[in-house]
Amino acid sequence: VARGGLRWSTRREDYRAEVLGLMKAQMTKNTVIVPTGAKGGFVLRAIPDDGADLRDVVKSGYITFVKGLLDLTDNLVDGKIVPPPNVRRHDGDDPYFVVAADKGTAAMSDTANAIAAEYGFWLGDAFASGGSAGYDHKALAITARGAWESVKRHFADLGTDATRQVISVAGVGDMSGDVFGNGLLQSQNFKLIAAFDHRDIFLDPDPHPHLSYEERRRVFELPRSSWQDYDRSLISEGGGVYSRKAKRVELSPQIREALKIEAEALTPDELIRAVLVAPVDLLWNGGIGTYVKASTETHAECDDRTNDAVRVDGADLRCWVVGEGGNLGFTQAGRIEFARKGGAINTDFIDNSGGVDCSDREVNLKILLSLAIERGELAADERTDLIEKMTEGVVQRVLYDNFEQAQILSQEVATSAGHLEAYEDLMKTLERHELLSRKLEGLPDLDELEDRSRDGEGLYRPELAVLLAYAKQDLKFAVVESDIPDQPDVMGVLRDYFPELAVERFGHLLWEHPLRREIVATVIANRVLNDQGVTFVNRLQMETGSTRAEVVKAYRVAHSLVDAQERWSEIERLDASSDPAIQRQLLEAIDDLVEAITRWFLAQPERMPQLDDLDGARSAFRDLEASLPALVPEEKRTEFDREITRLVAVGVPEDIAVRHVYHQELVLAPDIIQVASSTGWDVNRVAELFLVVGDRYRIDWLQRQAERLVPGNRWQRWAIRSFESDLERLRRDLSEWVMASGDGMSPSEAVDTYVAQRFERHERLDRFLDMLRHDGGSDLDSLMVAARQVRALAR
Repeated sequence: VARGGLRWSTRREDYRAEVLGLMKAQMTKNTVIVPTGAKGGFVLRAIPDDGADLRDVVKSGYITFVKGLLDLTDNLVDGKIVPPPNVRRHDGDDPYFVVAADKGTAAMSDTANAIAAEYGFWLGDAFASGGSAGYDHKALAITARGAWESVKRHFADLGTDATRQVISVAGVGDMSGDVFGNGLLQSQNFKLIAAFDHRDIFLDPDPHPHLSYEERRRVFELPRSSWQDYDRSLISEGGGVYSRKAKRVELSPQIREALKIEAEALTPDELIRAVLVAPVDLLWNGGIGTYVKASTETHAECDDRTNDAVRVDGADLRCWVVGEGGNLGFTQAGRIEFARKGGAINTDFIDNSGGVDCSDREVNLKILLSLAIERGELAADERTDLIEKMTEGVVQRVLYDNFEQAQILSQEVATSAGHLEAYEDLMKTLERHELLSRKLEGLPDLDELEDRSRDGEGLYRPELAVLLAYAKQDLKFAVVESDIPDQPDVMGVLRDYFPELAVERFGHLLWEHPLRREIVATVIANRVLNDQGVTFVNRLQMETGSTRAEVVKAYRVAHSLVDAQERWSEIERLDASSDPAIQRQLLEAIDDLVEAITRWFLAQPERMPQLDDLDGARSAFRDLEASLPALVPEEKRTEFDREITRLVAVGVPEDIAVRHVYHQELVLAPDIIQVASSTGWDVNRVAELFLVVGDRYRIDWLQRQAERLVPGNRWQRWAIRSFESDLERLRRDLSEWVMASGDGMSPSEAVDTYVAQRFERHERLDRFLDMLRHDGGSDLDSLMVAARQVRALAR
């Protein structure tokens, strides 16, 4: 199951390298959607001078290419696979074949769909998305809006609200282009200082944000346009539009100041290099070509001879943020070099995934509607109107995918230095599964990771983006091969995937969707890793001995039990001006809660309920959360109140602050609920006992000490995890021992009675714990000895 764009390549000398690079980018980009990535390209042997003739020749080449592909593709007729005639197949059945628009073929979706109809291909006009009966990406601005989500996240991490503050911009492209044009209309506060395309160089040293926005919009809305159509009277003093065919461009003092260059005149190529390294807030790439490499790379390694004369190094960029609306604008090494010097950049396949995400959702929606038409539940002539009515539902789901990917990368960047060995483990797993080549992807080897660990450096965003993509691909395979997509509880996943109107009218057909299993696997893989992080599944698999599918099952129960999505959404809705470090702290606390409860279910799989049988446990969890502030010991409550006050003072709403500080106590919820169920004690009474026991036997202090330990390698990390699990078990065992001897008493009375009955042993235990606390208790060995002493002397 694969899809990708078909490109008319003008690079006759190296079109194979171009298509291969695009295919590689497409495979990583497609991790957010159902099919894996593919790419196609064709070249013309002769190119006519006349523009009209050229369009006809390109279309003819496109038709030939598409027919050639369909001649080799299986079909689906009346639910049965029909292989193509006169073809010897060496692979299995595979009727899924979808093509997308690309450079030179953007207006040919209807042509492709007409060919599919001629061949009787089962997908009909879902074969090529975005045609007259599909979503127009340029009209929706979906790719640019998706990339804008990444840019907003970058600026938020830098403490800037990009939707409200003025942002200076340099760019690659012109206003007639989908990604560049729509991108430069995402904010009325942009100051576009400089831009270029294959024809012209645009310079506006001190633009008026709102006036220039209106002019950009006017030019964008022209049927055809270039920078030459920009009203010169609206360009600030010293600026202008210059042809790339000019021999030299005289530079005004204003331009020299804006670009921070001393030369009074430059050739067009030199001027373009100055634009690329301009000292601006944002470099927005909406063009075609590779413009930034690493200083360690040669131009030949970039596989784009056309732009050798203008290409610059990532180390020389002077912008703060890069938005990659276009493909292959940077080499991966160029991205990493820019990120290493502090620049904010993801990758092209992260930033511009909105287009392919939208197309895939369109295809899967059309397949669902085809089922409805076949069953007489939808008239064929109603379908187009219905698709249009569902536009906003599709768009919002696509943009949220972009938002989530950018958000998890920010969380990973902030924390990766603390557990580099987990990324090493993940890379080894992906290499073993023959998905990842570190050398090809420019990822660090073990020696470099050890160097970074010593220097306190983590992974960079472009590196994390690659790992996120491959980890999703790996998890998607694991889920689709498991029984998870066949469980009744995944209906909720399918319902969330499709727009509300589609579910309302045709929800009963979702289970019959031919790509149901693949859709479920894709959504779950994205949800798990966007929520919990790149290494989550691999870490838990290695530490618990579980399969990837078992980790996913436990995660889904934990996620539902704690209403994690509602908790995350609360924080995601916070104002963009909120401190990004505080937002990450709030999000990570929820992640930790979900992970802890996932681990609990993995350790005790026999106690894991079915997702559709969680109502009782979820109700008990909510009641427990509401009661916690009244149950915690006074000293801890005072500590929590101080933290709540601190969070409120930095802009966190009080209800979210309260919820946040008690998350660490909710980790105990599964044990509390289980003990209450098995003993008949009230949940709140058991909870109070757990809290009193944790305080009296200093388990809370031992836990805090363990959390402060910094593992130097995976074995130390696993040892710490094992110790924390032992503490949880110790708290539960102690609570059950106290309950057995203190029935009918309050939790505090029961603990006091239990201690009094074993006074001498507890006296020795207290002296031991006092000594440990005096000595610091800052190493795992001493903490493990303490836990054993508590268990031995408290019995």
